[in-house]
Parts: sequence; structure tokens; C-alpha cells
Amino acid sequence: MTIQFKALPTEDVRALQRGGPDAYGLTPERKISDGDGVPCRHCLNNVAAGEAYLILAYRPFPELQPYAETGPIFLHAEECERAAEVEALPEMLESTDYIVRGYGKDDRIVYGSGGVIPTGAIAARAETLFERDDIAYVHVRSARNNCYQCRIERA
Repeated sequence: MTIQFKALPTEDVRALQRGGPDAYGLTPERKISDGDGVPCRHCLNNVAAGEAYLILAYRPFPELQPYAETGPIFLHAEECERAAEVEALPEMLESTDYIVRGYGKDDRIVYGSGGVIPTGAIAARAETLFERDDIAYVHVRSARNNCYQCRIERA
């Protein structure tokens, strides 16, 4: 099976970069990166030292419901190119492990699908999850803070 890592949609990111409201209705905060641990969810690269970035609340679900987790993410403050939808692990995934969790067509967690997975095994875990009919897509989230990193879909 082939999978694709997917970054945030460009139209959503551009609205936030132009000062549009985040998931809590707030204007994103602007900071300067020290170059360590500031992964942009649009280009799927780290924000380099000295570059401006945004901190904002993001909810990667189409509507509010009990499983629609909202949390902090980072984006380049200036326009960046959206990462290509590829099977390769994004560069920004530098931690030793991540939460990998499946969601159903109803955008709710599929119980029993989540786990803390070593970074090098994320793609294989996603492929295994996609063998199940009840998994529509997969999230990669921080194993330490549960922050949304990216989405994985069947290619």
C-alpha cells in the first residue's frame, strides 16, 4: 500500500499568515525562531533560526465534536511552499517517537488504533492501520505534548 503525508492546506495557512483567527478566534502570535523544535505544518520543515513564525491554536477537523482535538502548532510567518504529498517521512519529524492514531470517516478516534511509535516506523504503522476498513486517515502527533504534526492518507 502507498501512503501520503499531507501538510495543512495552503488556503488555510495563508489566511492565518495574513492575521486571520485561529481555532480559538485569536490572532496568531508572532515569534522569532531559535532554530530548535519549530516545525512548520505547511512546508513540513523546521523554521530556521532568525526566521519569524506563528504560534496558534489549530483544530484539524471539519466541525466541533468531542474528538475534535485543538492544540498549538507552528507555521512560518511568511509564505512558504506547501510540502508535496509524498510517501517519505517529513524532515520535521525529528523526535525519537510520535503518537500515530487512526480516525474514522466520522472524524472520531478509532479506539485501539493509537500508539507511541518510533519515528522510523511511522510509515509502516500507518500502512498497517490502513489495512483496517474503519480507518479513514491517520494523524501524527507529538508523543510529549500531543501537538498535531501532519496527516497521513492512502495514496
